[in-house]
Amino acid sequence: MSRFLFFRMLAAIAFASLQGSAFAWQTESTPPKTEATSTASNSTAERAIEGDSPDQSKADAKIERLRIAIYDHSDGSAKGPKALRRILTEESGFDCVKVTPEDIQKEGLKDCRVLIMPGGSGSLQAKKLGDNGRKNIQQFVTDGGGYVGICAGSYLASSDYEWSLHLLNAKVFDRAHWARGTGEVSIRLTAEGKQFLSEDKDELPVYYGQGPLLIPDTKPNLPAFEPLASYATEIAKKGAPSGVMIGTTAIARSSYGNGRVICFSPHPEVSGGPNHLISTGVRWAAGIDKDAK
Repeated sequence: MSRFLFFRMLAAIAFASLQGSAFAWQTESTPPKTEATSTASNSTAERAIEGDSPDQSKADAKIERLRIAIYDHSDGSAKGPKALRRILTEESGFDCVKVTPEDIQKEGLKDCRVLIMPGGSGSLQAKKLGDNGRKNIQQFVTDGGGYVGICAGSYLASSDYEWSLHLLNAKVFDRAHWARGTGEVSIRLTAEGKQFLSEDKDELPVYYGQGPLLIPDTKPNLPAFEPLASYATEIAKKGAPSGVMIGTTAIARSSYGNGRVICFSPHPEVSGGPNHLISTGVRWAAGIDKDAK
């Protein structure tokens, strides 16, 4: 064997030895991809695709909802509270609780953002609340709570009766014919009302159930209310004169102390709607809104 071939053989042996060492180092440092690790990797990838957060404390965090008190002195048969719960769902960001007159008398509103007084009878609501319950509602709104009145709840909020809450600087026009009949009417939105309610239409149909015909009062200790809608058509039955209802305020809002008050004379919470008036009004009363009025 020539010296040249001998050195080539030595070089080949040395190179093979180095490759074996390098392979051994790689196998010891990098564990083989077993079925278990492959499955775990795929599972993580799938969670990432589905949008799951690896931080479960954030993923499982509860969405903060607005706690809304809905007044109800019935045995659960009242239609108004049921209609409101259908609109103000948890999926929409609300947490609704029933409050009775006794709850309100015992400071049952302290953990709530808004109180809704639905339809029924304003004078009966006032009677069941008693002096203490009415004072607690006034204090609740003074401290920053929201008040939403619907039909009877708007009579209760007005400043026109001895038994009313005097939250809204509003008189009830043609009190003698309050029982003027029921039916569908049209309400005409003001420019502010259209912007507030995100409505393009000038008029909306809504069910009327003998709610108050609101007009401005002149109580010096209360701010003037802002009209958001007025009646464009009317109901004039049971001896009520025609031409009286048109032009009176159908939706009004105002401040009271550090809180907010919004009143609906008709019933936008019924199945025919427009239901979004209620959810928008409740959010505004809670302090969540597009404008600061």
